[in-house]
Parts: sequence; C-alpha cells; structure tokens
Amino acid sequence: MTERDNIEKKERVLLAGVHTGRGDSLSDTTDESMAELGELAETAGAEVIMQVVQNRPDIENATYMGEGKLEEIAELIDAYEIDAVIFDDELSGAQTRNISDILGVKVIDRSMLILDIFAQRAKSGEGKLQVELAMLKYRLPRLRGLGVQLSRTGGGIGTRGPGETKLESDRRHIRRRIWALEEEIKEMEKHRQLIRSRRKKDGVITAALVGYTNAGKSTLLNALTDAGVLAEDKLFATLDPTSRAIVLDDMRKVLLIDTVGFIRKLPHHLVEAFKSTLEEAAVADIIIHIIDANSEQYEDHIRVVDKVLAEIGAAGKPSLAVFNKCDLIDDPLIYSAPGYDKTVNISAKNKIGFDSLLEAIGELAPGRKKQVTAVIPYTEGSLLSGLYEKQKILSEEYTENGTRLVLLADAECYNAIKKYCEE
Repeated sequence: MTERDNIEKKERVLLAGVHTGRGDSLSDTTDESMAELGELAETAGAEVIMQVVQNRPDIENATYMGEGKLEEIAELIDAYEIDAVIFDDELSGAQTRNISDILGVKVIDRSMLILDIFAQRAKSGEGKLQVELAMLKYRLPRLRGLGVQLSRTGGGIGTRGPGETKLESDRRHIRRRIWALEEEIKEMEKHRQLIRSRRKKDGVITAALVGYTNAGKSTLLNALTDAGVLAEDKLFATLDPTSRAIVLDDMRKVLLIDTVGFIRKLPHHLVEAFKSTLEEAAVADIIIHIIDANSEQYEDHIRVVDKVLAEIGAAGKPSLAVFNKCDLIDDPLIYSAPGYDKTVNISAKNKIGFDSLLEAIGELAPGRKKQVTAVIPYTEGSLLSGLYEKQKILSEEYTENGTRLVLLADAECYNAIKKYCEE
C-alpha cells in the first residue's frame, strides 16, 4: 500500500452507547443520538461499520458499559477489523483507560469527536485558539489514558489539534499553555467588544443566525447576501462566525451574524470554550433561529438551541423562528415554535419565502420606521441630502415652499424634521 493510500484510508469505527431510559431524552442515548453520532463520525472522516447500544439502568462507573458487553465488542473488533470505538457520551479518564485495556483499540468519546471536527473546521486565528484551549482542558485530566491511546494509534480521529507532542509534555507545561491561550483570547474579546461598541454607536442593527447544526444557516446567509460561506450537507460545516449586511425596504441596515451550529449532548465545557463566538447571539438585537423543517427531530432541535441560548444569556430577545427546507414538506403550515415572536416558512436553497422573512425581520428589528410627509425648505440642503442618503423616499414633489417628501422615518429622523411635517 502506498503512503497516499494509507493517508486516504478511512478509519473503520464502531459506535457504542448506553440507553438508560431515564431523564431527558436529549441527554440519553437514543436512536436519534446514535444517528447523529454516526454523522459526526463520517464528518470527521471515519467509516461507520456498526453500532452497539446496551440497555441498562445506569452508566457503569468504571467501564461505562458492562464488561460482558465490552467483551462482545472486542470480538466484533477482531471480526470486522475495527480501528476505533466511538462512545455516545463523554468518558472519564478512568473509563477511557479501562475500556481501552479491554478493547485494545483507540477509544473516542462524543466530546473528543466534536473537538476533532472543530480542529478541522476552524479557520480564523481565534477559532484555532479556542479549539486548542478546549482540547487541552479536555485532555489535561485524561493524560494518562490518552498516552496509551496515542502510543497505540499514531494518527487519525482524536489526534488533531494541539498534537501528540504537547500531550506528552508535563502537566505544568500544559497549564501554562492553557493560561497563555486564555490571556490571548481575552485580548481578542476586548477587540471584539470595541467593534460591537462601534456598531452600537453607529446604530447598526445586529441579528444572530442560530440553529441546530446543518439546519441551513450558512445557505440562508449566502442566499440573502452572497456571502460565499461554505455550505455543505455536513455537521459543523462552518465554525467561525461570518457577518454580512442586508438593507431592509425602509433603508435600515441589519448585520446578519452566522454562529456555530448547536448539537445535542454538547458538553458544558465546550459551550464555555466557544462562548466568545456564541456571545454574538447574546448581544444581538434579534435572534433568527433557523430550523430544519424536514427533520423528524425538529422539536428536539428547538429545545437544544433554546437551552444553549438560555445558558449564554440570550433568552428573552426579540426572536424569529424560521422553518427552512419547507419545499420538502407536504404541509408547511403545521409548523410553529411556541415562545417566538414570529414564525416564517422558507426554502433557503430555492429562495422561497424571502419576502415574508425580510418583512418579519423588519418588524422585530429596532428603529422601525413610519411613513410621514414633510416639506423641507430649499434652504435646508444638508438636511435634504441626509434624508436622501439614509431614509427611504417614497415620493417627492417640488413646491413653492420646498421639497415635499413622503418618506419612512425612524424616531431620530422624525425628531429632526417634525417641524416640517404635515399633520
């Protein structure tokens, strides 16, 4: 086999999980979570061979699954030439070590898998720093178990990001690196806060596009603004936030900010690691939640996103539920999202429903304008010029007393021209 063939060969993986039947279905292993785990594995570049789910009342503290079930998996590994086993939950360091000793192959949990995808997808400097920080924080308490993992494998899923050499360093060095990364990210956050302050001062309206991963946020941003953002049928196709402006009918400019997609069982420390990215939603004027109407789990997806929005302090903002991919649905009228101010149905791919979408954004965005009629004296040339530049002029007429305009004016504009307005 050539070196090129070896590089392109996909890792053969087995998916494993424990269904307890307790608590929230979003935190338990279900058919949906295993299907999603399979998508994540394929996104990371693996080939899913099979999956094993054990029904038991509780997670086993030492080995996650019962040892008998792990022995069964070990036999499957030998029979089907499995390279790695991916678990549907976050494993402790002790669990990883114990499972690895029994199975004899690389052991990956959901958190490591997500971080691996993040490491592939992050393109900006800050995104790469956030990935490295999250990986080091994840791996620090697991160094002993991961040392065995890395010596056994030497590459592939779970070994991207900071790299093997950093993991072999002593804990003190890793803690120093974590501190340095946190300080560097804090400096970037200060810069971002300055940008936000400037936007607010300039009266720029911001709208955060949020949603479950692969719901179509990037496709919508491209369709509305020709942003050129990568839009693939993969989980976490884009990681770094992208901002593009649209202009509403009344000349208000709205900055649309794409954010990282959400996912079920997203560990809290990963939410923390990407809080600076998700803060765009917390400080936005409105929330635009993109929902995959073609997914049978769309209600669960809404709950996941709402939960994360509450965690980052973005709940309670003016919000718009946008059901995407409605061209694939027989009856899109059945969809609703309780708790949202407005709901619209669209197809981002085919640009269907965009008029309703823009109208809804306009109704929720601050500074909504009202129609007024004003006669601006010819001596007020600078005022007239500003109106033409910043306001939506519906009609104009030159009269004896000045230029008679019918326009859409916000509160600030109205205060500037109200003495010239007709009743």
